[in-house]
Amino acid sequence: MARSVVVTGASSGIGRAVAERFLDAGWKVALVARRAALLEEVARGRPGALVQVCDVTDEAAVEAAFAAAAGRFGRIDVLFNNAGLMRPAALIDEMPVADWREMVEVNLTGMFLCARAAFRQMRRQEPQGGRIINNGSVSAQAPRPGSAAYTATKHAVSGLTRTIALDGRPFAIACGQIDIGNARTALSAQIAAGVPQADGSLRPEPMMAVAEVAEAVLSMASLPLSTNILQMTIMASAMPLVGRG
Repeated sequence: MARSVVVTGASSGIGRAVAERFLDAGWKVALVARRAALLEEVARGRPGALVQVCDVTDEAAVEAAFAAAAGRFGRIDVLFNNAGLMRPAALIDEMPVADWREMVEVNLTGMFLCARAAFRQMRRQEPQGGRIINNGSVSAQAPRPGSAAYTATKHAVSGLTRTIALDGRPFAIACGQIDIGNARTALSAQIAAGVPQADGSLRPEPMMAVAEVAEAVLSMASLPLSTNILQMTIMASAMPLVGRG
């Protein structure tokens, strides 16, 4: 029987690349995002796809989306907890509080709500268990200049990942995190053009193909539940992450 995965933020970027890779590999995929037209593009001609228009910050909408996925597929084997956003860089005293609240709501509360819904389903299904893969960021390890809100949420995701990994043990629920650095998507184009560095300069950074990220997520998802990658960093080899600061 084909395995099932819920992918949030599946309408574009990393989420879309991951969803398409799982579909190509024969998985049943619930495509979760706010933009229906883009989700329909991903699903077109793919019988294993289920479109679920959902704002991950809306508790009722999240619960409905996961219930629909479990109803359609019979179970949820994996969640790729990916939906997130980043607002323009700013010093903390110049950052609009609205930007802080929005990033916390999407990047942290949204991830919590989706993990919560997946955990509930995985705990109760037969056979019990499943896997949650949270999309962290290399910013969970080292910040970029002017990224207080984004970096804070990604550090929080690391704590969420470890707690779910611990709490999931009695129920065969594994939880891991993938920290991604400089995957080439429409949203990351500015990185290749030039971004602020810790020394105050503005420089372009090396990028990697988003397909490599999708392959890494599929590899994590395909492990037996007796094995877990707690944290993986995948990055453009020459990006300055290791030397930040």
